[in-house]
Amino acid sequence: MLDVHYFAAARAAAGASHERLDNPPATLGELVDHLADTHAGTTDAGMGLADIVKRCSFLLDGANAETVGGRAASLAGVSRVDILPPFAGG
Repeated sequence: MLDVHYFAAARAAAGASHERLDNPPATLGELVDHLADTHAGTTDAGMGLADIVKRCSFLLDGANAETVGGRAASLAGVSRVDILPPFAGG
């Protein structure tokens, strides 16, 4: 089971602050592709989740995904993924 938490523009495009996947994909890249394919919503600016995730950072149980393999990072044993678009204003 995997909890996915969306923030800022990703939340708007996903239409939810979080969701739970009972059978998550094996890697972060597969998860991102799956989420982009299954969420058809957009932000007020018309951006879809597929566009937004290209600019996002990801945390896997609090660890920056870039330090554990990026899109190739395994989700085995991971219970939470945070999807963080770039934030403005500090």
